[in-house]
Amino acid sequence: MKYRLFITFGLNVSVGLLDGFGLVMFLPLLKLADNEGSTTSEDMGKLDFILKGMEAIGLGLNLPHVLMVMFIFFVLKGIARFIESYYKTIVQNFFIKSLRFKTIDGLAHLSYKAFVTQDSGTIQNTLSGEVGRVVGAYNSYFTAVQCGIMVFVYSTLAFLANAQFALLVIVGGMSSNWIFNIINKKTKVASHKITREGHLYQGLLIQKVGFFKYLKATGLVHPFADKLKQSVENIEKSNKAIGFYGAILYASKEPLIIGVVVIVILVQTTFFAQNMGLILLSLMFFYRALTFLMSFQGFWNTFLTSSGALSNILEFLKSLRRHKEKCGKMKLERFQEKIRLEGVNFRYGTVPVLQDIDLSIRKNETIAFVGESGSGKTTLVNILAGLIAVDHGKFTIDGISSKDLDLRVWQNRIGYITQEPVIFSDTVYHNVTFWAPKTPENINRFWKALEKASIADFVRGLERQEEAPLGSNGILVSGGQKQRISIARELYKDIDVLIMDEATSSLDSETEKIIKENIVQLKGQYTILIVAHRLATVKHADRIVLLSNGCIKAIDSFNQLVEVSPEFRRMVVLQEF
Repeated sequence: MKYRLFITFGLNVSVGLLDGFGLVMFLPLLKLADNEGSTTSEDMGKLDFILKGMEAIGLGLNLPHVLMVMFIFFVLKGIARFIESYYKTIVQNFFIKSLRFKTIDGLAHLSYKAFVTQDSGTIQNTLSGEVGRVVGAYNSYFTAVQCGIMVFVYSTLAFLANAQFALLVIVGGMSSNWIFNIINKKTKVASHKITREGHLYQGLLIQKVGFFKYLKATGLVHPFADKLKQSVENIEKSNKAIGFYGAILYASKEPLIIGVVVIVILVQTTFFAQNMGLILLSLMFFYRALTFLMSFQGFWNTFLTSSGALSNILEFLKSLRRHKEKCGKMKLERFQEKIRLEGVNFRYGTVPVLQDIDLSIRKNETIAFVGESGSGKTTLVNILAGLIAVDHGKFTIDGISSKDLDLRVWQNRIGYITQEPVIFSDTVYHNVTFWAPKTPENINRFWKALEKASIADFVRGLERQEEAPLGSNGILVSGGQKQRISIARELYKDIDVLIMDEATSSLDSETEKIIKENIVQLKGQYTILIVAHRLATVKHADRIVLLSNGCIKAIDSFNQLVEVSPEFRRMVVLQEF
């Protein structure tokens, strides 16, 4: 926020002072209306400088002049209030935008290795619900600060009018503060409970949507719904507690104000024989001050309502910074020669996943990685894609160490096809071009990518062709069509490397055959890395890398591996290839 805070505070002070000076004019106005003559300096306390100022510029203390000065003060206050209110809106929107940009950028720069250990419910809840609660906390916090400033301004004016009265009111007002402290502590505890339950609820909700078919088919959808309901009940319970404490604050505000004022007036008139005019002027200021004090307590309590969200998002941002992906500065614009792994080791925690990996991949070579589940195939491809860094050994691209490369530039040259194709809820064109403008050049590239992915005829047959919607997660097209659309997206990018990670494992034999033909057509045009269980997909690869327990057991062509590797030959026999 920086300097914006000081501007906001300054505008708040100006509003309070102009309002206070306008209120000062009520005393001479009342005197004149009651035909008691002019107001004296004693009636105004140390605020008599306003009356002296009027006299100095030739304005006598008559009704027209008093009304005019009062009107001017309140007009100036209105102008200051407009500037303050509009600037507050500007600053608020700046805060919201900055917060959202920080979370978006933080997640974009989060390392993949750190991401896979994160709880999806926490991420979802933090980026959606918790951001909203923090925005609410911001509003409450700055409104509370604004109220605090107004309390200070009006208290100062009250002191200038009648220091004794002001001191007694402050003592009376602060004596009730212990009630609010108790309520604030309970509110803060309830707020943190809401944040924890929100994480749990979002996590359960994501799982219910993701596993809906399984839950429905097995009759577990209703027990799981009961678990979700229990989480909702817990959130509601905490919200009710916060509402109860807020209601106490709201209901007790005016009785406490009037109670303090009544007691102080009785003490002033009974024991100190104070001038009622001075009491009245100071009372106007202090009624305002106490009103803002109670409002301060209310808004501060509301701020504490969202304090759990604030703590959570601060910790989330710290975690994103702590696990930020490290990138070098060298930019590799195009892949020219070869990728090289030398003595590469990698582990998750204490569990070794890859050991002593030595591998060279030439430009436009098609390499397949095979092996049993857990052999390290996907981890090895993740390293090649720059998703995770090696623990030991060297990973170089065209002779440049991955530690020195800006891996974001390298990843721009990579196409990635997964087992579950990534299809956005949008049109075919936007899915393939990733929302590129619809220029003639981009449209031409779009159709060329569709041709390469063998999906152009299908799209031409759709009623709206490239503008046809695909539905949520591509529900309006088949699995094979989704896979070919995702391939077209990668080819549209003008890539050097195409990674296919179990890209055909969930497809039927006919669709798998079509995808395999796609791969054969693309062979030699790109560096293709294939992770597969089905050996039919990798038969035409230039070389096949056989992995077992994180180690490379053999590297050769399909036919040669059948000859030299008993393990690979057994895999071929088991698949009746």
